[in-house]
Amino acid sequence: MVQMVEEGAVVLNVEGAFYNPKMKMNRDIGVAVAKALGITDYLDALAASGARGLRVAKEAKVEEVALNDVSPKAVALLEENAKRNGLGACEILSTNANVLMHQRHFEAVDLDPFGSPSPFLAAASRSALEYLFITATDTAPLCGAHLKSGIRKYMAVPVKADHHREMGVRILLGAVARELARVDKGMHPLLTHVSDHYARVYLRVAKGAKMADKTLEGMGHLEQCRSCGRWRIVSGMACRSSGICSFCGGRAEVAGPLWLGPVQDRDLINRALGGLEGSKAWSERAVRLLQFCRDEIDEPMYYDHHKLCRKFKVTPGAADDVVEKLKSVGWKASRTHFSGVGIKTDAPFGVLKEVLCSI
Repeated sequence: MVQMVEEGAVVLNVEGAFYNPKMKMNRDIGVAVAKALGITDYLDALAASGARGLRVAKEAKVEEVALNDVSPKAVALLEENAKRNGLGACEILSTNANVLMHQRHFEAVDLDPFGSPSPFLAAASRSALEYLFITATDTAPLCGAHLKSGIRKYMAVPVKADHHREMGVRILLGAVARELARVDKGMHPLLTHVSDHYARVYLRVAKGAKMADKTLEGMGHLEQCRSCGRWRIVSGMACRSSGICSFCGGRAEVAGPLWLGPVQDRDLINRALGGLEGSKAWSERAVRLLQFCRDEIDEPMYYDHHKLCRKFKVTPGAADDVVEKLKSVGWKASRTHFSGVGIKTDAPFGVLKEVLCSI
């Protein structure tokens, strides 16, 4: 029985191939980013029904789009859907994604696997010439809920914490940075968001050993205290934590290695927002998400406003008031898309406590 769906500017038969309607916003934003970057050569490495790659071809008007899936049934569906949408020029491939990415290079490589992208990171890092886009739906291992699984998949320690959503995506970025460095490439994050059950990152790839070295300078660890909730970043691939919280003297746990550098590119996000206006990819939720990402300050991690107030035994006011108070006394601060009660700031933990207790 044919199962037809309409998404963006394409109509798809999804019978017999994986299609997740809850990922529509993910694909909406992907189309907007591809359009904003002016990509001309794009690989959807794990295409399934073709929803992502065909939308990129039609809506972002990417000239050369390759859609790959190892399943013969999915490939037959890809061919049918490409013709149905007037996209017969798209290249339809049926091979192991890792083999394909080791054999060929593409300007942009998009990984949207069912589960963890870790088995594909090495091949994708070799294949991507300019851009690498990745979705990860294994948020439990990334965020520390399944600690041993996270360590195995990403070769990092994802300690469970209040800021676990950002922790997870920075663990992912750290894993990608290390894989790119293996093939003398660096990266520049363009857009990073954690929504619903998944994390999504858009990266510009930079060639050369010097760029790889520069990228690795953005790596480090996170030292966090269970007693008081204070945390600090420790730069560098080597872990140099004392294991003791300098604020309260409690035991400090260490997470990482992970990415500590910026995760948003405001210029690219503004261009993506412009591309959403009047397009089939437009949705109010996607616009709000991109605006939140654009307005976040470039500081790793965030504090849970409500949990901090409970620790300090104060009644929580509005998080926006805390942000404004921090800014008024000279510190950077913002809300964050990672959490509805999250606050990002470069203020020392003691200053943050004083501000919370004064509001």
